[in-house]
Amino acid sequence: MDETEKLQQYKLFINPADLKELKRDIWIDDPLPAQLTLEGKRLEIDIAYRGSHIRDYAKKSYQITFYKPKIYKGSKLVHLNSEFKDPSMIRNKFSFDFFTEIGVLAPKAQHVFLTLNGRPEGVYLEIESVDEHFLKRRNLPNGSIFYAVDGDANFSLMSDLDKETKKSLSLGYEKKIGEANEEYKLQEFIFKINTIPRDDFEREIVKYVNVDRYLRWVAGVIFTSNYDGFVHNYALYRNGETGLFEVIPWDYDATWGRDVNGKIMEANYVPIRGFNTLTARILAVDTFRKQYKTLLEEIMQEKFTTEFIVPRVEKLMRHIRPSLEQDPYKKNHLSEFDQEINIIKDYIEERRAYLQRKLYKLD
Repeated sequence: MDETEKLQQYKLFINPADLKELKRDIWIDDPLPAQLTLEGKRLEIDIAYRGSHIRDYAKKSYQITFYKPKIYKGSKLVHLNSEFKDPSMIRNKFSFDFFTEIGVLAPKAQHVFLTLNGRPEGVYLEIESVDEHFLKRRNLPNGSIFYAVDGDANFSLMSDLDKETKKSLSLGYEKKIGEANEEYKLQEFIFKINTIPRDDFEREIVKYVNVDRYLRWVAGVIFTSNYDGFVHNYALYRNGETGLFEVIPWDYDATWGRDVNGKIMEANYVPIRGFNTLTARILAVDTFRKQYKTLLEEIMQEKFTTEFIVPRVEKLMRHIRPSLEQDPYKKNHLSEFDQEINIIKDYIEERRAYLQRKLYKLD
């Protein structure tokens, strides 16, 4: 990536009457028609706000669905995230890049500059949708993808929301793609997680989940410190050929030393063993726990270091900084932006020290 290269320009046009309707109730998910000019091409799209609590922010995030043409550059929809609470604007993208580096399926993302009806809205993060096109771009087998939409996606028989037995084992999930029977495969998976006897677990669980990929995902959550990552911010992909589930990360702006409100998060906040039922059961198996410990040690030696991470973060931040000077929501906060590299560096050093102290818990 050329650091002097300008961000791609997203020129969005919404009829003033439709824009007024969009703003009237930020919680309505019904899309409205709009036009988007990209690389000189004018595209017909549908647009809606996206996210939950982030809809309250002054700088909105959007979901864009291509209408004419239905598919643009291999995608039928993309997400435009404002990254409003992240002073660095790069945590989400860098987390996805980091997951990819350690062998986990993760969305691609790039920073763009958005204008709305000719007025600058600023720097946004365009994030690839996790759907059938996500699989196609990676030459992966068709299968099912479920989004974890709330805390009930905890791999447990018990609800994380009301602490009672779930009425359905697919609670907490929303099917993105897949045949009708895939929901039963998901329910069977969660049931087996909770009911396979301890003595049989190591032998049986590998019939349902790619354990190596799962442990790499756990490691990614641990290194980035995504507090919600174990019960919420992910998607489940069931490989149609192997029949095995694996996890795809999602929504990683509250990471690398900042929480969901953009506040400093202590480096010891997320425990080394994580938390959810599947992680607990896998790490109760000696073989898997040793595999996980070895994986953490390898990543700490090669990837989770200031020498590896800081230059990459600095490069990303240099790339977007000139455009932030034109961002109406960020241009008055550039001194805070410039200090974020120190926040991230301190986090890495403190998190490494914490993990080194806690590795013995995996013996």
